[in-house]
Amino acid sequence: MIGTVLVARPGNAGDVLLAGPAVRAVAAGAREVVLLAGPQGRAAAELLPGVSRVVEWRTPWIDANPPPMTGPHALRLLRAVQEVAPELALILTSFRQSPLPLALLLRLAGTPKTAAICADHPGSLLDVCRVVDEELDVPEAERMLGLAGAAGFELPPGDRGALAVRRPLPEVGHLTGPPGYVVVHPGVSAQARAWPAESWTRAVHDLVRAGWRVVVTGGSGERALTARVAGARRSGLSGRPAVPEGWEGRAPASGLVEETRLLRGAVQETCSIPGSERGGGPVWESVTDLGGRTTFAELAAVLAGASVVVVANTGPAHLAAAVGTPVVSLFAPVVPAARWAPYGVPSAVLGDQNAACRGSRARVCPTAGHPCLSSVPSTDVVEAVNRLAFTKEAVR
Repeated sequence: MIGTVLVARPGNAGDVLLAGPAVRAVAAGAREVVLLAGPQGRAAAELLPGVSRVVEWRTPWIDANPPPMTGPHALRLLRAVQEVAPELALILTSFRQSPLPLALLLRLAGTPKTAAICADHPGSLLDVCRVVDEELDVPEAERMLGLAGAAGFELPPGDRGALAVRRPLPEVGHLTGPPGYVVVHPGVSAQARAWPAESWTRAVHDLVRAGWRVVVTGGSGERALTARVAGARRSGLSGRPAVPEGWEGRAPASGLVEETRLLRGAVQETCSIPGSERGGGPVWESVTDLGGRTTFAELAAVLAGASVVVVANTGPAHLAAAVGTPVVSLFAPVVPAARWAPYGVPSAVLGDQNAACRGSRARVCPTAGHPCLSSVPSTDVVEAVNRLAFTKEAVR
């Protein structure tokens, strides 16, 4: 068994979560796994099974808001890696991300052996250079697991390679109420991947009308968005049908009760709450706004208690997959869904995957009107939620 292995996965939380199977494979054959991540991926790295500690460094050629590549910035990484003293480094990247700049810095830090997927001639920078056919859209989790295999690491017996997080997760029932709600996460890290805010608002409205309790989640910088989306019941939306005519999926529960209840910092709603009876225990409003109110681990727990998560192509989609919750994915085709859709859980991918922005990797929508996602009606979301909810209930 090898000693310390440094696994590098710069990028956002979703990138790190998708590296989870590769990390577990390395952990099965190493005494210690140290994960090198950026500030946006650190919280996810700390939740990965098999990781003993995390080193944080902003990667100038990958970070969405890159810092200047200066000597002092490079020295911070070199010193951190020298302190770790890995026997091997695995550099995990996505398609079109080069591992060679980081491989060079790791060599300068004294790392004796490195491994990465690389299409360019690596010279002496890589000891294991895995070449893959990038024309094939392989799921990111499998792509990274393939590199671990090429470096001599395999998943332990019984590990099927799904995404995963450390357990137990924090208790969040005081925030969400009992399990069985739908999580709506409207925020994204790149504008090109966003479903319009008015569409999110309509979806929450229609989910409530279909009998669902909805929990809206978001980061601290997304509170205005989550407040808008969670306020759907008060937005004056018209009462058009919440589900397509003829849909015979989940019907609203019986015993609907009109109640008004204000939870800590949550949106106050007067609404119908499925399955409640007056005087019969706590009553939870049909829409709860948790924007900016959870840590990353608490968000994982909130997603774990959901029947379904509705989210764009962003980190919480992969966090939902890591806790085993089905996902309705509002997916802009700027990157291939075959690579980046929620991995290993039942999911529904909504959005025009053949739109003009397909494969552009754009962070800002290049097409007027954002048609790939603006064309998705909220009724499609409700139908997908109803269908996937039964999937989760069937495996409990």
